Amino acid sequence: VWRYDPGVDRWEPRRAMPPPRGGLAVAMVNGKLYAVGGKDGQVFTTNEEYDPVADSWRSRAPMPTGRDHLDAAGLGGKVYVVGGRVGLMSRNLAATEVYDPATDRWETRRAMATARGGIAAVALGGRLFVFGGEESAGTFAQTEVYDPATDRWTAMAAMPTARHGLGAAAVGGKIFVIGGGVKPGASRSNLNEVFDPGP
Repeated sequence: VWRYDPGVDRWEPRRAMPPPRGGLAVAMVNGKLYAVGGKDGQVFTTNEEYDPVADSWRSRAPMPTGRDHLDAAGLGGKVYVVGGRVGLMSRNLAATEVYDPATDRWETRRAMATARGGIAAVALGGRLFVFGGEESAGTFAQTEVYDPATDRWTAMAAMPTARHGLGAAAVGGKIFVIGGGVKPGASRSNLNEVFDPGP
C-alpha cells in the first residue's frame, strides 16, 4: 500500500494489505478504508479494515458473496458493495450487500436490475450511482441509482459511451466518469464524460 500526498507530490509506503489480490473494491467510512473481495487464483469474500492513523489492518466479517471486479462506496456510515463477477464475465452478479462497521455485520439488499462486473460506483446526495460494466457479449452503458431509504434501484440516463474498468468520482454535485475499456477484456479509452443527476 502506498499513500499519496498531493501537497508535496510524493508517495510513501504503508503497511501491505493481507492477503494479496486484484479486482477488489475499496470504500471509506468514518476515516477507515475497507478493502473487499477480489481474486488471486480464487475469488475472495475477504473484508479488511485499514486504519491510516495507526497504519494497521484487521480482518472483519467476510462478504456473503465472494466476487471480483465489483465496486463499493461509503454511504451513511456503511459500506455498499455492488455487482462484480465470480471469476468469469459469464458469471456476472447483480448483488447488493451492505456492511455495517459498527456491528461488523452484513445485510443483503435489493439487487441491481443488470448483472455486471467491471463497474464504477459513487455515493452522492445520499444515493449510490453505478456506471458501466462488461460481459462477454459487450460493454454496458447503463446508469443505475440506488436509494437506501427505499431499497430501490432506478435506471437513469445511460452513459454516452458504454465501457468497463472505468473510474468515477463526484465533484460539485456532478459525477465524472473517466477512462475504461469500450470492448470486453483488455481495451482502453481516454474518455471523460460528466453525469448530472439533478436534484
